[in-house]
Amino acid sequence: MPLGLSEADRLLGGGLTLGALHEISPSVPVHLGAACGFALALAALSGKAGRSGRETLFIQTDMARFEGGAPYGLGFDLFGLPARRLLVLRARRALDALFAMEEALKCRGIASVIAELPDDSADLTATRRLSLAAREHDGIGLLLRHRSASMPSAAMTRWEVSAKAGARDPHGGLGTTSFLLSLVKNRRGPCGRFRVAWSHHELAFVPEDPVAVAAPFADRPADAAIA
Repeated sequence: MPLGLSEADRLLGGGLTLGALHEISPSVPVHLGAACGFALALAALSGKAGRSGRETLFIQTDMARFEGGAPYGLGFDLFGLPARRLLVLRARRALDALFAMEEALKCRGIASVIAELPDDSADLTATRRLSLAAREHDGIGLLLRHRSASMPSAAMTRWEVSAKAGARDPHGGLGTTSFLLSLVKNRRGPCGRFRVAWSHHELAFVPEDPVAVAAPFADRPADAAIA
């Protein structure tokens, strides 16, 4: 599934692999909203890529809901993921959420599954089971962790996401949603960092140019005061 970002798609071997598990986490806990937004954007992109007849399942444990907040249907619509195509499942325990995710990935009617977990319950064994389940019907499994995990995982990719100030609209109001994406694990090639915006009208990622940084002074000592 191409992301529409030339450099990212090149590193990914053409795009995000279908029939696989992918992990998403915030770079630091305060960016959990951005990580969730990136997961939702990937789910919306999946629906656009010829999979619009299938649903997105959002699984959230009670603790994840307590820490990160509950899904808001109108917000999903405005973000580009129609609430009518979205199923929300609440699970008491992480074990229940992982079981539901595994079963949903085997279902032909599900295009993508997002499971939000606040802890490290998804170990190597669990992610292997999820990866095998995703292969059955080319479903996309998106494991949304509240914190970056260093443990081994069978996920195809692992992303760390930060919020980024986006460009303003012509009237000075809020513009597009923007992310700083760090691809920290890629089983198909190198890793990289990307600054992108999400267009909810076109359901597409838009690359953003890096911010220019002034070159360091070369004609004075490093500890000299700046006049």
